Amino acid sequence: MKEKVIGNTECPLYSSKIMLSIGDALEAVNGKWRIKIIAALLDEPKRFKQISMLIDGITDRMLSIELKKLEINLLVQRTSKYSAQAEYEITEHGRSLKPLIVELMNWGEMHREKVIGKEGN
Repeated sequence: MKEKVIGNTECPLYSSKIMLSIGDALEAVNGKWRIKIIAALLDEPKRFKQISMLIDGITDRMLSIELKKLEINLLVQRTSKYSAQAEYEITEHGRSLKPLIVELMNWGEMHREKVIGKEGN
């Protein structure tokens, strides 16, 4: 099978290593909310309610669950000066997703225009 350079590694195209890596990435940011939560935290740390107000439609229960999953994946960390004033902030590892989030945003805008344009015809 032909070797292809992916990132910094050479591996067979569609190898189990590539599929495992893609699976790991998707597991970390899987779902409707996690990328939105990371995007909400890119500029500065925020308290729970601030995040909740930025993400339309998320319930407090779901936000709590997703924040815990992001913490497990080392993408977000909870800091608390006082127990009642916990803040969430993106980690350096989480910050590495910023180029991906920007690309997703750009693609999403283009996709929305394309789909809406087709519906209008």
